[in-house]
Amino acid sequence: MIFVPPAPDLAKIIAAWEEFETGEQQPGRVLANMKSAGLARVFAELVEQGWKPSD
Repeated sequence: MIFVPPAPDLAKIIAAWEEFETGEQQPGRVLANMKSAGLARVFAELVEQGWKPSD
């Protein structure tokens, strides 16, 4: 059986970031939560689409 990761969950990524901003979680836990919510895949898709940050 092949493991297929679930689609990224943007709500979970944002919630993890908000926990960091309010001081509820340590940076390592926030990063782990964002990783398990699919942040790497979001970044990869942005790169593939040629997204550039605005100035």
